[in-house]
Amino acid sequence: MIEGQNGLNWPRWQRMVRTVEDVGFAGLYRSDHFTNAGPPDRDSLELWVSLTWLAAHTSRIQFGSLVTPVSFRHPAHTARMAVAVDDLSGGRFTLGVGAAWQDREHEKFGFELLPPRERFDRFAEGLRVVSVLVRSDTPVSFSGEYFQLRDAVVLPRPRRAGGPPILVGGSGPQRVLPLVARYADEWNATSKAFADYAALRDRLDALLARRGRRPEDVRRSMMIGCLFGKTDAALHEKLQGRAPEDLRGRGILVSTAASVPDDLRRFAALGLDRVMLQWLDLDDLDGLEALAQAALPHFH
Repeated sequence: MIEGQNGLNWPRWQRMVRTVEDVGFAGLYRSDHFTNAGPPDRDSLELWVSLTWLAAHTSRIQFGSLVTPVSFRHPAHTARMAVAVDDLSGGRFTLGVGAAWQDREHEKFGFELLPPRERFDRFAEGLRVVSVLVRSDTPVSFSGEYFQLRDAVVLPRPRRAGGPPILVGGSGPQRVLPLVARYADEWNATSKAFADYAALRDRLDALLARRGRRPEDVRRSMMIGCLFGKTDAALHEKLQGRAPEDLRGRGILVSTAASVPDDLRRFAALGLDRVMLQWLDLDDLDGLEALAQAALPHFH
């Protein structure tokens, strides 16, 4: 998983996509932002254009948005683009949707972030609109405070039955997890201490049961911070004085080539189906390849 607002441009994106496809990773996911959270502004390649290029220039990897917000992406546009990109890729796309959080980009480009309560009200409506447009073969109508539909249908219909899977990112037990239980095919948490994640996982299972859904109906994933060095010395340089145990306690992967298989197995033991390793250095493709060589032979 990469942060597209932290310097992503076409050369970096194309190199990253080809490396991920070639070295054997299962997939590549990226954030959706106009700019980075603090100045100075950096390159930030447009999400949907970049994913369209990936869909047409890869044959194997899964990919998706982690996540695209409803604040500056109207859910009708999002649903149409998601269906089209998934079809173009042959059914490899996952549609990650979120409420938005970064105030700086909303202020700079004239979008309303909204206070938290209203923001999540809007997200609930947007998620409903995305869901019905992706999944319904017949026209649908919806009248909400933020979004409206009148006999709307996305055509052509997705080639994949049910359309691309919908991922909901976030861990809020009161607002986010009930939306996961209602709409999502996948729940993605962000770097959580193991005990905290287990409690959230159990709450989601209970919410799913109330809706007549099984735990296995919703795929479980986690986007985790990743500090990887091929050797102890390389890892020490990346830590920059930070205590590795403090980072691990927050659910961040801190590993060398020797330790990364066992470290990843600890995440798997939580019941996760997959982890998205947050790779912040967009130019460190040698490190990414070293991570693949160390980790991937131990997993399927």
